[in-house]
Amino acid sequence: MSEFPYRKTGVVSLEELARLNLLPPEERLRKGPVAILECPEMIPCNICVPYCPTKAIKMERLIDVPAVDWDKCIGCGICVAVCPGLAAFVVDTSKNDFDYVTVPHEFIPVPRVGDEVVLLNKLGERIGRGTVVRIWERNKTYVATVRVPKGLSMEVRAIWVKQ
Repeated sequence: MSEFPYRKTGVVSLEELARLNLLPPEERLRKGPVAILECPEMIPCNICVPYCPTKAIKMERLIDVPAVDWDKCIGCGICVAVCPGLAAFVVDTSKNDFDYVTVPHEFIPVPRVGDEVVLLNKLGERIGRGTVVRIWERNKTYVATVRVPKGLSMEVRAIWVKQ
């Protein structure tokens, strides 16, 4: 097996993200919303860098893996909307009763605030239900923030809107 199984499967695990230092520390997760860029490959893309309003995303070269300065990140979600690889997410584990996840959504129907949605993991498997608390659009990519059961924020990476 290769050092990074995602190169075979196409799905990067939390363990791999941790080994690559792409996950915020636990103490930062408890402070409020923060971006997670699940972008482990060195590819020529840096669209998230100029759009970050707090300059929290850095890349030395065009093909570097983007690095988030989690202390500068305010969890605004702009990186979620502009990432062409749908690899940017925002998680918020700071609340007592629920977690919140902000995900890109490029499917029809577009969710509405208050909709109950099915939560999907990276494999597209159903892992629970959540409620849309915010929806916005930028350049035809919708961005949904969803209230999810405590402990699922690091697993939820897409939603399915029931019709």
